[in-house]
Amino acid sequence: MTAQRPAGPRGWTPWLRRLVLAPAVVALGVFAAASLPLLGLVALVLAPVLPGRMRLLRLAWFVLLYLWLETALLIALGALWVATGFGWAMTAPWSQRVHYRLLGLTVGLLRLEAERVLGVTIVHDGATPGELSGRPLVVLARHAGAGDSFMLIDALVNVVDREPRIVLKAALQWDPGLDILLNRLPTHFVGDDSREQHLAAIRVLATALDDDDAFVIFPEGGNFTPERRARSIAWLRANAMTERAETAERMSNVLPPREAGTTVALLAAPEADVAIVAHTGLEHLTSIRALWRYLPMDTEIRLHWWQVPKGEVPRDQAGIADWLFGWWAIVDSWIEANQPPVVRAARADAAAHASTQPRNATPAG
Repeated sequence: MTAQRPAGPRGWTPWLRRLVLAPAVVALGVFAAASLPLLGLVALVLAPVLPGRMRLLRLAWFVLLYLWLETALLIALGALWVATGFGWAMTAPWSQRVHYRLLGLTVGLLRLEAERVLGVTIVHDGATPGELSGRPLVVLARHAGAGDSFMLIDALVNVVDREPRIVLKAALQWDPGLDILLNRLPTHFVGDDSREQHLAAIRVLATALDDDDAFVIFPEGGNFTPERRARSIAWLRANAMTERAETAERMSNVLPPREAGTTVALLAAPEADVAIVAHTGLEHLTSIRALWRYLPMDTEIRLHWWQVPKGEVPRDQAGIADWLFGWWAIVDSWIEANQPPVVRAARADAAAHASTQPRNATPAG
């Protein structure tokens, strides 16, 4: 069954993205294809001069590939708009299946090239795809590092064979292909909506899940960074959640989860099992500068899946909050035990750098 989608984007911003950015990306993709010999020659000349093993060439190729995939995606989406009667049959089951296949093809190609060009290996362990089939699924995932949303979508569509309904940051809509594609599928973009509107949209997405659906939410609300962790713990203390703050302080690799969205989703989908997803290997890639520094990565990105049967999931607000914090402590412990050496080294470098920075004097009194 196709989910009822939340109200689409409003205002002039979507028109800017779709009437300006989308054509600009297509034009840039065509220009890059025509200029490939020159661009390749420049990258080949500069790559040996710069640090790393052909770092510039690797990054340039991946950026060009992303641009070409984006161009092809926009063209395919335009053709599908015509094929659906200029959008009239966009929510028909066949149209939704085609759009999911297009999503899977796009993220799958990005994953294959990331493994080949950027030097990463993606490994899944824990619950197998077979164990995750045959029942509706609510997916609660860790959020840390560049591209982890793409990695999770690839796993759900291409490994677990699911049709995900996803809660994502609104900023991802500035990618024209994702903007159009995901707004045609059951997706909620977290932007300027009120808390009530946000939770209502989650309730809609999580209702009436089929056996091949997966409602996806990132309970931390944003990518993990030490600074965000500190701010989250301070917020818990400021709001008299002392026990939660003390639990969060014992978790060094994750942000304290925000239970409101998860609670609404679990109450809206009592028939669903839950998959908890932890991953490690990306958390040191927090900026373009970090991505440049660590290419090629030559590292393993590991995803671990736990499946919780629906009968073991609490169905009251207080019970869900305690259950979620308990699971996030398990996620934190798994990450601590499985972080690759490059992530540990990056964290040590960041801690050493922070310790050398001047600190503000503490006011007297």
